[in-house]
Formats: sequence, C-alpha cells, structure tokens
Amino acid sequence: MSKILIFSWCYFMSLSLFAQEIKVVDLTCGYRKNPIGIDLTSPNLSWKLQSARHNVMQTAYQILVSSSLGQLNKNVGDVWDSKKVNANQSIQLQYKGTELLPTKTYYWKVRVWDNFGRQSAWSDSNFWQMGLLSTEDWKGAKWIAYEKLADSNVNVLPVDGKKDQYQGSNILPMFRKKFGVAKTVKKATAFISGLGHFEMSLNGEKVGDDFLAPGWTKYDKEALYVTYDVTKQLKKGENAIGVMLGNGFYYIPPVKARYRKLKIANGYPKMICRVLVEYSDGTSTNIISDQTWKTAPSPVTFSSIYGGEDYNANLEQKGWNSAGFNDSKWKSALLVEGPKLNAQKEEPIKTFETFSAQNISVTSNGEWVYDMGQNSSAIIELTVRGKKGDTVRITPAELLKTDGSVTQKNIGGPSYFTYILKGDGLEIWRPKFFYTGFRYLQVRGAVPSGRENTSSTTKIDDLKALHIRNAAEQVGQFASSSELFNKTFNLIDWSIKSNMVSVFTDCPHREKLGWLEQLHLMGNSVVYNYNAAPLFKKALADMKNSQLPNGLIPEIAPEYVKFEWGGDMFRDSPEWGSSGILLPWYLYQWYGDKQAMVDYYPMMQRYLNYLATKADNYVLSQGLGDWYDLGPKPPGVSQLTPMGVTGTAIYYYDLEIITKIAALLGKKADALAYSKLAIEVKKSFNNKFFDLKTKQYATGSQAANAMAVYMNLVEEKDRSAVIDNLVQDIRNRKNSLTAGDIGYRYVLRVLEDAGKSDVIFDMNSRSDVPGYGMQLAKGATALTESWAALPTVSNNHFMLGHLMEWLYSGVGGIRQAENGIAFNQIEIEPEVLGDLTSADVRYNAPYGQISTKWKKTGTNFTLEVNIPANTKAVVYFPALPNGIISEENNVAFANSGIENGKAKVSIGSGHYKFNLKYQ
Repeated sequence: MSKILIFSWCYFMSLSLFAQEIKVVDLTCGYRKNPIGIDLTSPNLSWKLQSARHNVMQTAYQILVSSSLGQLNKNVGDVWDSKKVNANQSIQLQYKGTELLPTKTYYWKVRVWDNFGRQSAWSDSNFWQMGLLSTEDWKGAKWIAYEKLADSNVNVLPVDGKKDQYQGSNILPMFRKKFGVAKTVKKATAFISGLGHFEMSLNGEKVGDDFLAPGWTKYDKEALYVTYDVTKQLKKGENAIGVMLGNGFYYIPPVKARYRKLKIANGYPKMICRVLVEYSDGTSTNIISDQTWKTAPSPVTFSSIYGGEDYNANLEQKGWNSAGFNDSKWKSALLVEGPKLNAQKEEPIKTFETFSAQNISVTSNGEWVYDMGQNSSAIIELTVRGKKGDTVRITPAELLKTDGSVTQKNIGGPSYFTYILKGDGLEIWRPKFFYTGFRYLQVRGAVPSGRENTSSTTKIDDLKALHIRNAAEQVGQFASSSELFNKTFNLIDWSIKSNMVSVFTDCPHREKLGWLEQLHLMGNSVVYNYNAAPLFKKALADMKNSQLPNGLIPEIAPEYVKFEWGGDMFRDSPEWGSSGILLPWYLYQWYGDKQAMVDYYPMMQRYLNYLATKADNYVLSQGLGDWYDLGPKPPGVSQLTPMGVTGTAIYYYDLEIITKIAALLGKKADALAYSKLAIEVKKSFNNKFFDLKTKQYATGSQAANAMAVYMNLVEEKDRSAVIDNLVQDIRNRKNSLTAGDIGYRYVLRVLEDAGKSDVIFDMNSRSDVPGYGMQLAKGATALTESWAALPTVSNNHFMLGHLMEWLYSGVGGIRQAENGIAFNQIEIEPEVLGDLTSADVRYNAPYGQISTKWKKTGTNFTLEVNIPANTKAVVYFPALPNGIISEENNVAFANSGIENGKAKVSIGSGHYKFNLKYQ
C-alpha cells in the first residue's frame, strides 16, 4: 500500500478571516427568482449563503414577508414573521404566514445566524406575485374562439394507423380588445392562456420574450396560463390588446400534404384572458375576454406542430393590435368551453443561440442549402426582398443526401416553412407557432444575397437559425484536457437543450413526445447542467393526468396518442412508467423537495398495484426492454437482454424506493408491505435469471449484470463476481458497449461505484466502435438516437446521454454522499485516468456552487475545491507513492485516513487549494 502523509491544520484560521461576513443571496420562491403568477397557497422558499470564511454552517434564520415594500423596509413582517428559528434549513422552507390572496404581490427577505455567532445583514428584498387560485378569480373571463370544432370531430387520444375522422384545416385567428385608461397606473398584470399557443401584444408591442406559450399539457385534464407584468406597456388613454393563436398539440390539422405524427383534436384554438389594472388611487379594473372581443383570420395560413408553418404577409392588417385600428369588419368572438386552468410553473421557452450559415451550396435543381453548423431545436429568421406574392419555401433537415440536397426521411416529412412576400422592401419573418430540429435549410423560390440572380428572383439578405429551449438556468460547466470528452459533453448538452421544452421530448422533430424513461435515466445528467426542477415537477403532473383508470402510467406523458403497433409494447413498459415512482424520490435527493413525494404518492401506489396485476410469479416481461441496445439486428426492442430482466429489476427498484418514501412520510404499514413484496420479487428474479455457476444474469449482457448489481438484486457474496463478469464482457469486446437506452446508465453507475472508472474511460475514449466518439467522427453535432449515428433515425435524441453524469461525478469528482440531500453532504473524488491531465468542473447546487479544478503534472497533483456554505465535504485524493498533501493557504482540514487506497480528508465550506506531491 502506498504511504500517504497528510499535514492538517485543524481549526487554524488567519485572523483576517474573523471579520468576514456571511451574506444571504439568491432567494427563490417555488424555484424561481421574483416569480409572478404563483398559484401555490404555501410556496417553498430557499436561499443560499456566501462567506469567505471556512466551515460556515447556518444555525438559525428569520424570514419576513410583508404586504408592501415599505413595510418590509421597516423590517415589519405583517404577513409572516417567522421570528428567529434555530435550524440549519435554507432550502424548501414552506411558507407559514397568513392566507395568501390572489393577484397580490408579497415582499420578503431573510437573515441568518451561523456557527461562529455571526448575524448576517438582511438579504436584498425579493417578491412574488400570486396568480389566480380559483375559477372565481378570473372575474368572469370566458374562453373565446373564432370557430368551434364539432364535438363529433374531437379526438383526444387518437390511435395510430386509423383513418381520420375528419378532413380539413382551420383558421388561425387574431383577437383584439380596445380599452381606456384614465388614471395613473400603479401596476398592470395579464393572466392569459391560449390553446394550443398564443402570442400576446399590447399597443402593438409583443408582451414578454417567451415562445410557444403556454406549455403543453394533457388538455382534457388541464391547461396552463401565463402571467405577465404589463405595467410599462400601458398608456393613458386608449389601449388595445392583441392575441394571435396557433394550434400546437391542442389541434393537429389533418392535411395530407404535411407531415404529422399524431391526429389529436381537442378543439380549435381558443383563449381566455384577464388583465388587472391597479391604479395609484387604490382602485382597479379588469379587462376580461368575452364576446365583446373582435376576431379575424391571421396571416398565419397554416400551422402544425409537426408539419410546419405558412405565413402570407399580404394578409397582414396594419395596426390590428393598436388602439386606433378600425375593426368594424371583424366578427365578435365566439364563447366556447375550455379546460381547467393552472398556473405555468416551469420556465418559459425562449430563444437562445443564433446560428448563421457556415456554408451555402446550390443543388442541381437550383435550390439553395444553408448549413447552420449545429443541429438544434430551432426556428428560422428570414430576411428577404422581393415582389408582392413571391413565395419562399424553406425545408429543414438534419442530414443531406449524397447530391447535397436535404432529406427528411429520418425526421418525418413533408415539413416546411412558407413565406409569401408583400413586396414593400425589406421583410423579416419568424414563425410563431412551430419549431423543429435541423442543421440544414433548403430554400426554394429565392437566391442568397451576393449569388448570381439573373431572373430577378426574390433575394435572401439573411437566413438564421434561432435555438429555442426551456429557459431553465444553466448551473453546470465542464472542461477537461480531453478534447474528445469536451466534444462529447457538447454533443450530449445539445441533445438536452434541444429536447428541454415544455416537456422533455425524445427528439425535436419526428415525435416531440415525452417518453418517460428519459426522466429517471437522464435526470442526473440534466440536473448537473440545468436547474430544471420545475420542469421535472411538471412532468409528474403530466404523468398523473395521463395515468389510466387501471393505474398504468403510459410510456408517454402527456399521452397524445396510443401506439398500437406491436400490441401494448409502446404503452406499457415498466422501465418507462417507473418515472412515476422514481422521479419524486430523485427530486427529493436532488433538491430536497419533499412535497413531490406527498403530492404523487397516490399515483405511485396505483401504478405499483397495476404492476402487481401484470407480474407472473413477480416477474414483469412486458414492454420494450433495453431499447436500442447493440445487437446483430437494426436497433429497436431489446436484443441482448431477455424480456423480463430490465422490467423486473426496475420493479424491484421501485419497491425499494417507495419503501423509503413511505417511511419518510410516516406510512409505516405501507413501508412494511412494500418491503415484503420486494423480498419476493428479488427471490423470484434470482431464481429465474441468475446462474450460480457462471455468476451471470440471463444472457450475461452488460445491461442484465449491471442492473442486477445497481438495484441490489445480487447477493453480497456474488457481487464482486458479477461486476467482474461485466468488466470482462466489456474488455472482451475491446472496450466497447452493448447496453442500450435502459441499461447503459447502470453500466456506468456500477463501474464508477466499484472504482472502475478506468473501464468507463477506455469505453468512451475511442471512435472506431459505436458510441459517442463514432457519432462525432460521423459529423454529429448533437447526440443521436442510435449508438452508431445511423442516418435512418433521429440525429438529435435525448436518451443515450448518460455519460454526462460521469463527466461531472467521475472526471470532475463532484458527487453527493449517500446520506446527502440536495448536495448538503458532498464527496469530491476526481478520477485521474488515462491521458487526462486536467479538468475544471462546476455545479451550482441548491446550496451554492461546488467546483473542482485539478491538474496533474509530473510528480504534482493540485486540486482546487469550492464547497458552499451550510454544507460539508469529504475529499478523496489519488493514491500516489509517498504522497504528501498540503493546503496552499494553510486552511483547516481533518485527516480521515485511507479508504480504498485513496487519501481521505474532511472539510467544511470554503475555497481550498490542495497540493499532492510524491517522489
């Protein structure tokens, strides 16, 4: 064993640090900073602590919530004064003040005390504004529409393969309402929903900077509304509201000439709106949607979430959303029924990166192909000049044919954008209700500026791709000395960003559906990168709304279609539906959110009751298994792992997790019953699938052995042998993977937990076998659906990005301790492997930023670590002969000895720079 010497200066601190203050920052309500439209009656409040001093822990806090900023500035909590509470909790504190009133704005701040006896200053003032808590709070606002879909044509859950009940498109309407403002406005708030999507304007200017609002849901159960502060857009005198509507997933027009994956028809577009105007004199007024609103067709002549969008600029009505417009030729709005409304709690969709063409080429038929250089979820922005009536068609695609033209075979087509010019100079257009995934754009009917244009064809001044995604805050960063790992990180990140919208979709083009296995398998990878808790919680609501009466949680949520090809295999897979069990538990682990377990416990119970009815001697064999594993046939249903292995393993894991949840929620009888059932499942699983002689599960596939180990189905005496078999299979295949969508995450988890990250490194440091390296070598710029980046399937897919988790936890070494919640107990254990010489990794966790920066040179290893206040950490160092560990600034750390051949030290919060020297 290597000899490790550790120098520690426990409790030593330079005198200059004693004067350093503790500061309260980053206050959030319901995960968001200064949110508006909150419909939670007891929202959760959180904050972070900052201090340059080491080993800082909060010992007490005080929260003030006030009805006005003036009261708060006087330190008067007239709504809630928690008083001084002796506790270290700084996340997920439930509001416990007086009853919160709809539309009311509340102001709050926090101060804390720490373990050094210091009292912080009050935090900066923050606020939240309540939304509408009941139907009555809409003040009589009605759902309004341009036209109504006949009840006989409503098709809430279509079945694939069946003929349409109805043929025809629909009008994409505009609505307007004029109103006066005679007094000084103190505050104005709009509460609005438009289905499938809306774009609101006030006095001719767009309200908000979001896109595809509101988020999409299971519309027969709920719709979402969005809240905007429109104070600055109001003016004294005449004002006008304008609203445009698109179809989204609410209605997919059955037009044969355009691609559509689904045939859903909840109804034609509709909207509901309440604008609350509060005046400085204490009075208020409401502008509500009703039959006095006027409506007309918009210039959007076709809109489908799958088939594209068409816009005829000649149909524009100048000033339609301004006060002076003459709407006498518009018709009165039609009153219709609409779904139950809840506030949108997840971040909106917004535009982010902008891509210009890296190359423009011409096809044999005279069309132009723009290469944007990046495959992403995006819309276009077209800048064009031409004659009135000229038509430009733009076809998006991920891939090109051999002749250089685009192909939509792998993403579904025909799908395209069409713009008809009005011919009055420079025209700029963006679609309002359609996005897709693409890298290439093929243009018909126009010529790029600067290219030969002998026939005076319409000229494109510019064509851009605007990446759109959910606006969840980015909280992670990764960089290393391995260019392949850096590119792999970006590859996976683009698939996350491209499929993180109102749901976590599988792909941004062909399906755009919320396949559920991704949530629990890719959850850790997402959380390291983005503060996506509200989006995960929204996914739970979608699951609850999609759950069948018999308890089944279908593989897709919101469930917009019932795929009947192959029986129920695309509806009933335990590996998919188990997100309903696992996601609430993971939210508790990731964010300390206990409420999700409380809210969705009945859903979990109903699903486990359903699985029990499907089990044959406690074995579940239905579904897709290890989807898209690498077998001898084209990828699809599990090939190397027999049906029953992955389904039963996840069933056992569900039971183990709900046992913990039940115990945590004080449901002792439930915990005991689930624990007993888990024992029977484990016994049956091992009897059926484990070979005592070979120490292999089922066929000995990577997925089978890894899942048995991870789910603790392996008896302890056999654990090492099964792990050895997993490693041997990988080594025998020259360090290549075979596990698919379900199994690969568990392969990585088992190897890392067993101290075998060297195997992970070897598997993912090559490009000659299917995997991330091969995808990059084939030119992929986003993670693809298949390990081999096949041109026949999606080339921007979410499901196989599990290595992202290891890049943070392994290369970066940022892990949560087994008993940690929301990273309050941290492990720092960077894996120094192969030719890796450095890494710089950061994760802004619920308590604050955790970062590691390490470098290996010759006989030196340096490790810079930042641990947030109110947390603790254990640091593991690579085992090196005769190593000496020191801290550059002589900051305190405790020698914890040697564990698994690695030096181990315990530290509190603060910044450290460790040096490990060896001879």
